[in-house]
Amino acid sequence: MSFQQGLSGLNAAAKGLDAVSNNVSNANTVGFKGAAAQFADVFAASVSGGGAGQVGIGVNVSGIKQSFTQGNITVTNNPLDLAINGGGFFRVNNSGTVGFTRNGQFLVDKDGYIVNTSGARLTGYAANAAGVIVPSSPTDILISSADLTPNASTAGTIGLNLDSRETVPAAAFLYTDPTTYNSSTAMTVFDSLGNSHVMTMYFRKTAANAWNMYVGLDGAAPATTTALAFNSSGAITTGMPVTALAGVNPGTGAANLTVTLDLGSATQYGSTFGVNSMTQDGYTSGRLTGLTVAADGVVQGRYSNGQTRNLGQVVLVNFANPNGLQSQGGNLWAETSASGQPLIGTPNSGSLGALQSAAIEESNIDLTGELVNMITAQRNYQANAQSIKTQDAIMQTLVNLR
Repeated sequence: MSFQQGLSGLNAAAKGLDAVSNNVSNANTVGFKGAAAQFADVFAASVSGGGAGQVGIGVNVSGIKQSFTQGNITVTNNPLDLAINGGGFFRVNNSGTVGFTRNGQFLVDKDGYIVNTSGARLTGYAANAAGVIVPSSPTDILISSADLTPNASTAGTIGLNLDSRETVPAAAFLYTDPTTYNSSTAMTVFDSLGNSHVMTMYFRKTAANAWNMYVGLDGAAPATTTALAFNSSGAITTGMPVTALAGVNPGTGAANLTVTLDLGSATQYGSTFGVNSMTQDGYTSGRLTGLTVAADGVVQGRYSNGQTRNLGQVVLVNFANPNGLQSQGGNLWAETSASGQPLIGTPNSGSLGALQSAAIEESNIDLTGELVNMITAQRNYQANAQSIKTQDAIMQTLVNLR
């Protein structure tokens, strides 16, 4: 009698329904990957092997296979919500236990670590004090809240045009008298303590195609004088860079300022004096005001002084056989011998996908398909129950024989 086949069919159909129900219940779980029960027929084994007319003795569940297809990506307003567009898993560390997940909902905890809602820390490559990413063994990513150290100005670049139509001033140069020079401009520079200072440059024509540049700090008398020469085409011929400030005391207790200027793009044309560009390499101290995460996983801090600094880089992990991973719950998988060793790399490299900040990857569950699968599993269960019912009727007929 085929009670055994019917019973195995009931168990298999129930397992299939369990898988479908689990998929449906996680339709809104971020990073969830759907699973499907896989079945295999069962035959009795003997030393001599089965005959051509051998009848199977039912079905069993050969495995639960997960589908690691890409889920839809939805935009959020949290820059630490990360979605993987492509292959790979986030690597997280929970008190020494390493797990892997596709759920990229992260935040910064009280200690400055990037963590998920379970407290597991996101891992990656750390950055040194200069903001340079140092690839090594992945470690917990720490977001330092310390102020950004100020940087004293040492070099600058100015692009400007001096009016060749100007005449040589009659009176000797006096920085407080605008009639003794032709043009002036100013640049903000910073000392070693982050204090800002105004570096003023005065330009006085001395002859055809020849100018003097006088440079002073914070309204004081100019400390340096530099001769600038131009050719008949209006291009500067003076070697660059030139020393604008040489060991000037800023008067704030900071180190003396020495600033060089590159005026290599300066011109002397017959048009009005104007400054086209101005840059310098100093800045004051700054506090962390925000974070961004690039497609390659670099976590960058934005500071109140307008500067940015790399704070770390998220790494992703892939496996030769993702279906060999063991589900741990909480959107986590664990490495097994069947999955192979983790292949660690930076996002958007090799087989690893790119990261999208302020976005999450939705579950890859197709509810319409799962509801159809649920109906199919229900029908299979009913059919196997009917098989048992039929066998019971046949057995009852045999028992009632006189």
